[in-house]
Amino acid sequence: VQLQESGPGLVKPSQTLTLTCTVSGGSITTSTYYWGWIRQPPGKGLEWIGYISYSGSTYYAPSLKSRTSISRDPSNNQFSVQLSSVTPEDTAVYYCARKATIGGIYDYWGQGTQVTVSS
Repeated sequence: VQLQESGPGLVKPSQTLTLTCTVSGGSITTSTYYWGWIRQPPGKGLEWIGYISYSGSTYYAPSLKSRTSISRDPSNNQFSVQLSSVTPEDTAVYYCARKATIGGIYDYWGQGTQVTVSS
């Protein structure tokens, strides 16, 4: 399984950030997995953003829920995250990853993509 993030590297404050994860080697509609987004701000630890299930249900971190939307495109085996009203505090490396429904382990990750929020 391979995951690849894509999206803009630079976003202006107050804009909406959209990132897409393209999955190969496995279907995002397989019932044994969820598909998530995680980020790591500079000098800080990993922060869970949310995930989307094989059926399309979504789950978000409470701290980001009001600004986050995760969606999917099964026809292209992709899922995306939108983060609205971004600030410089949203600057981070953003990762997409696969999460097993049993055990909850994120077992496959994308390489990550740097997103900088700056005017």
